[in-house]
Amino acid sequence: MRRKTETFSVRRVALALTVSLALAPAFAVTPGEMLPDPAMEARARAITSELRCLVCQNQSVDDSDASLARDLRVLVREKLKEGLSDAQVKDYVHSRYGDFVLLRPPLKVETILLWTAPLFALLAGAAAVFVAARRRAIPAGPAGLTAEERARLKALGVADEVDETRPL
Repeated sequence: MRRKTETFSVRRVALALTVSLALAPAFAVTPGEMLPDPAMEARARAITSELRCLVCQNQSVDDSDASLARDLRVLVREKLKEGLSDAQVKDYVHSRYGDFVLLRPPLKVETILLWTAPLFALLAGAAAVFVAARRRAIPAGPAGLTAEERARLKALGVADEVDETRPL
């Protein structure tokens, strides 16, 4: 039997671990990377939140703690210090890393698959559910007696014992 204190301490550790994992993206940008000007820092955060981490791939550069993401955050801040506009900074990063670095890549022939793949996956899933539902449909029971079968049973003298609505 467990003691109450063991259960309590396990819950505390689990809670602390959950909170620390949930807050990890908030600490991705270290204080050393931050710009002293709050307006410029806000611009940098806005730009890096639109860039994909090339290592993590499902996170923005702003949320990732990968070293490449850190390098990109520093690069964005350096370009802003040089006086580039937000669009110029994004264009600079885009020219170096291609469409994949953008969390929302532009819609063009080369990126059409990125935009349509979720739709095709959804349609394929719906088709699979439809086919599975059709296969699971309960088949109709056997048909009742035909007129010929009833006449034959009557000729044999068992027609009175046979329920015509029930299958044999």
